[in-house]
Amino acid sequence: MFFKNKIKKTVHVEGMSCNHCVDHVKSALESVNGISGVKVDLDSKTAVVKCLQEVNNSDIESAVKDAGYEVTSIEEG
Repeated sequence: MFFKNKIKKTVHVEGMSCNHCVDHVKSALESVNGISGVKVDLDSKTAVVKCLQEVNNSDIESAVKDAGYEVTSIEEG
């Protein structure tokens, strides 16, 4: 199971328009220390991340912003 015993966060991302964008956001989020898995969905404009430890939302936002996209919100749980 993808999220068993992990911290899950749903990141809402603006600016994605194609599968290249999805790959770019996925790669950026996978580079954040503590994130162990990422699933990005273009239709819902979300990235669901699983974390092995607590990851600061500011680190997630910075990674997405550095990749050229905008985080509109992050939901935990």
